[in-house]
Amino acid sequence: MRIDVLSLFPDMFAPMRQSIIGKAIDKQALDFNVTDFRDFTDNKHNNVDDYPFGGGAGMLLMPQPIFDAMADVEKKAGDKGHVILLDPAGRQFNHAVAQELAQYNHLTFIAGHYEGYDDRIRELVDDEISLGDYVLTGGELGAMVIIDATVRFLPEILGNASSANDDSFQNGLLEFPQYTRPADFRGRQVPEVLTSGNHAKIAEWRLKESLRRTYLRRPDLLKNRQLTAQERDLLDDIRTEEMTEG
Repeated sequence: MRIDVLSLFPDMFAPMRQSIIGKAIDKQALDFNVTDFRDFTDNKHNNVDDYPFGGGAGMLLMPQPIFDAMADVEKKAGDKGHVILLDPAGRQFNHAVAQELAQYNHLTFIAGHYEGYDDRIRELVDDEISLGDYVLTGGELGAMVIIDATVRFLPEILGNASSANDDSFQNGLLEFPQYTRPADFRGRQVPEVLTSGNHAKIAEWRLKESLRRTYLRRPDLLKNRQLTAQERDLLDDIRTEEMTEG
């Protein structure tokens, strides 16, 4: 996969070359590039923003530097990729969107700053994405979050191929509790079923605890979920247990 980012602050992306992203780059599974679109301004002051027509607070990014930076990306890569604008008006990012984006061979992010964009920039855009109903200073942090979540789905990136499949939200539920050695940490015991070696019982326990955590912390995820017969029975047990404990 190739990922390009158009940004005024390329140094903000230095941490992206660490951890999972760094491993992907080292394995040549990811070609990661950040372009400072200020380098493409055609005015002597290197301005990338200007006041909006009609008045109003703040400054808008001008179209010219971004259009020309995008042309440069297309020239180098052979295509402009699937272009994503980080924008509060975009569709909300989630686990499913990360999986969807991981299917593309080339993603290009436009990370803006200031009050907003000249709307003609949207002519370049294939997708608009928001992290949620709040406003960040710029699109850089949003791009980093999306890139990190997306790259995890690339083949052979995670140390364990099944890790992404076990993550929270992968099956519409929060992840079950997990434990490691020692089995007894200062009197705090690992659930006995996990050391039993009975894989069927372990799988059932994990499903039940995943349902429990979702029921207690994110009940909204269960509203539209089509429960299996097993899940319905486990959820009934959970409700009874929680009412008794409560």
